[in-house]
Amino acid sequence: MIAKLTGRLDSSGAGHAVIDVGGVGYLVEASARTLDALGPVGGDVTIHTEMLVGEDFLRLLGFAKAEERDWFRLLTSVQGVGAKVALAILSALELGDLQRALASGDSAMIARANGVGPKLAQRITHELNDKAGALGGIAGSGPSLAATVGPLGDAVTALTGLGFKPGEASAAVAAASEELGAGASLDALVRVALKKAAK
Repeated sequence: MIAKLTGRLDSSGAGHAVIDVGGVGYLVEASARTLDALGPVGGDVTIHTEMLVGEDFLRLLGFAKAEERDWFRLLTSVQGVGAKVALAILSALELGDLQRALASGDSAMIARANGVGPKLAQRITHELNDKAGALGGIAGSGPSLAATVGPLGDAVTALTGLGFKPGEASAAVAAASEELGAGASLDALVRVALKKAAK
């Protein structure tokens, strides 16, 4: 929806924004990252929405990016993860960090979000671990590394050939590439990625 931002509540964490669409104000729940991305009150905004409908409520959620909305939908597919918890996770973690945490099974990173205990964090990482690699493009950094041509793609293929899940392989190779820098050889990428994946 394209509209004007007319107000903001609870901007220190996940909270609400009031969006004016053709003279009608909508109260939209959003993550802290979306609230920050909306810009100043009175400015034009583009927001991606999700409507939650219950027996006695209608809730409108807003997201600065379609990718964030996709991650919200994925998170709420896990038993015990409602809208409030999903927004807390999206407030606490960048999309790329969330994908890496899920791909590597790092439940401690997920547990940083308000309202997410260790058991729920473990359930989230367990249930979404296999899906994280497939959602590489959702992380907001383009296609997953598995689709990359060159040493990065070859390194991911090498790790998946050794039995790593695609998400784990992509996350490990991304971390290795970040450490080694551009132009790293395939051998170096695989060697460092194996160390990263083993942690």
